[in-house]
Amino acid sequence: MSAEIHGSQVVRRVSAILRVVGAHEPGGITTALVAERTALTRPTAHRLLRALAADGLLDQDADRTHWHLGPEAYLLGTVAASRYDVVDAARESVRLLADRTGESAFFSMRRGEETVCLLREEGSFPVRSFVLSEGVRFPLGVASAGLVILSFESDERIDEYLTRARLEREWGPGHSAEAIRERVVATREAGYAVNPGLVLEGSWGMGAAVFDDRGEPRWALSLTGIEARFRAERQPELGRLLVEQAHLVSQRITPAPSR
Repeated sequence: MSAEIHGSQVVRRVSAILRVVGAHEPGGITTALVAERTALTRPTAHRLLRALAADGLLDQDADRTHWHLGPEAYLLGTVAASRYDVVDAARESVRLLADRTGESAFFSMRRGEETVCLLREEGSFPVRSFVLSEGVRFPLGVASAGLVILSFESDERIDEYLTRARLEREWGPGHSAEAIRERVVATREAGYAVNPGLVLEGSWGMGAAVFDDRGEPRWALSLTGIEARFRAERQPELGRLLVEQAHLVSQRITPAPSR
C-alpha cells in the first residue's frame, strides 16, 4: 500500500469517527460503539480516539467512558459558521412550525448522501418522538427530510443512488429501492414527504424541501410526532404549512437579486 493511499485511509477513518461522535452529542459515545459504527477494530478506534483527544478535537467525560467533541472542534465550527451557517435563516420558521402544530420541528441539511439535523424546536404536545436531534444523520431516502431531498433530485440521480445504496439492508424492507421510488412519486405529487413510522414504529414525520439558488434541494424542514398526530385528515394541513415555511426559508437563504 502506498503512503498516499494509507494517508487517505487514515483521513477517512478520522472523519468517520468525528461524524459518529458528533451524532451522539450531547450524551457522548463509548469506544465500543464508535468501533461498531465505523467498522473499525476496537484497538484501532481507541488509538484514533486518543490521538484526536490529544489534539483537542475530542474529549472524555468525567468517568472516562464516553467521548465528546472537544474544544478544537468547537473553534473550527465557529470559524466555518460564517460560510455555512444557515440556521438563522430557518430558526423563525422552525419555531413557528413547533408553535402552530405542537409537534417537534427540525431543520436539516444535505451533506453528501446524508441529511444532518441542525436545529430542533419542541412543540407543546406532551408526547414526543426523540428519533431526531441536532447532529443526527440519516441516509438520503430515510426519514422525511432525507426522503423529500431525494425526491426532488433528477430521476437519473435517484436511480443511481438507490442502486448503490441498498438501504433495505440496514433500514428494513420499507426502504427497498421499489418502496422508496413509490414514496418519491407520492412526495412529488403532494409537494411534501411523509414517513409513516419507518425509522421507529409509531414515530411519524413529514418534511418539505428548501432549495438553493440553482433550484437544488439542499435543506429540509420537518415535523415528527406520534402516529395519532399525523392522521391522513391532518396531513394536508401540516403539508401546506411545511411547504409554505420551506419556501420562505429558501427566500431567506437565497434572496432575489436586486434590480
